[in-house]
Amino acid sequence: MPGDFFSAQCRFRPALLDYWVEGGDFICFLEQAVKFICLGYADEAKFAEMSETECRASMEKCFAYDDELRRGGYVLGGEALQNARNGVTLRMRNGRVAVTDGPFAETKEQLGGLLILEARDLNHAIALMSKHPGVGFGPFEIRPADEEINALIAARDEAVNRANI
Repeated sequence: MPGDFFSAQCRFRPALLDYWVEGGDFICFLEQAVKFICLGYADEAKFAEMSETECRASMEKCFAYDDELRRGGYVLGGEALQNARNGVTLRMRNGRVAVTDGPFAETKEQLGGLLILEARDLNHAIALMSKHPGVGFGPFEIRPADEEINALIAARDEAVNRANI
């Protein structure tokens, strides 16, 4: 059964871009997956102009597409952010940390959330995210995760956890 083959030998679930071979066995791509951080920006004024019903329907479209990405095995995680007015920005000024209310830049599009996506390459990540309804609210910035630094962070986490045992 293809699901058994997947669970035993492949990191990815079958997706639209994958294929089946004669006999029904799933062939997974042997390439190593790449982790991408997709930063979703939104123009808060667009949301302010929507009725509550329109806003809920738009969010449901986004959630439905996120579910498709999950079913494809592409989503590793993500977080929605509160309104930018609820955040602060830290900067070093004259050797001291300065705290400023709100976002770091004056722009109409504010960071609304992030999605951690696993894809074969940047083109695959673009293909997946280009269909996301959230693109209608503002841009998505897609960047590869820095796995080299993330490995150093994971090693530090492990060392701290061992020291606390």
